[in-house]
Amino acid sequence: MYSVETIIAWYREHADALRAAREEQRELLAARPMRPKLDDIEAEISYLTVRALRPHTVVEIGSYHGWSTSWLLRALRDNGDGVLHTYDRVDHAARSLPDELTRTRWRFVRGDVRAAELPGDPGFVFVDALHTAGFARWYTAGLFDHLKPGVAVAVHDVYHGRRPWPGSEGAVLLRWLRERGIAHLTASRHGDPDLRDHLTGVKRRLRMAAPVHAGTHDPMAFFSTVEPGE
Repeated sequence: MYSVETIIAWYREHADALRAAREEQRELLAARPMRPKLDDIEAEISYLTVRALRPHTVVEIGSYHGWSTSWLLRALRDNGDGVLHTYDRVDHAARSLPDELTRTRWRFVRGDVRAAELPGDPGFVFVDALHTAGFARWYTAGLFDHLKPGVAVAVHDVYHGRRPWPGSEGAVLLRWLRERGIAHLTASRHGDPDLRDHLTGVKRRLRMAAPVHAGTHDPMAFFSTVEPGE
């Protein structure tokens, strides 16, 4: 699912809608204290994943002030279908996000996601929460191992350097992926600078070169679940 060619095709197919979403995100950031942690390319690939795959159910673990939440909700709105289920110990996003985004497509649960009942059949799972090895062991074994084949997954805070730090959340995730033979994609300037440069060039040609925000935090990994042994 997550190949360079696929990502570029998504950018081209949804270019008009993505340009509009980017402008809306700029306006949101100017109006509200969002404190974005998601880099533009990470946010755009997440938006494009929802647009392209059209999942009815999206799960977001960790929202903080709601920057990633707003991108996901815009994608569901632009699809005209789907619900985002967000889990976080703090409710900053509930106070930051505009009502027109959250009114019909958002279900927010405050508290520890490990004690929550998650929807049974998500099409996209986005994780940016407690950045510890222990939490990573929980979501890989307790959540990812039970996802159906073909579910898209995005996990933040993996590539802070060329390789994840030993004993980190990222190290746990990459070990889990290796053990199952699952390939992943990152557009991190540390993890894959060539891909990042390539996508930046694609964005420039599509008139999306100007940054939405000035953040440079881009350690996300994307992958999709597969059949055991595939």
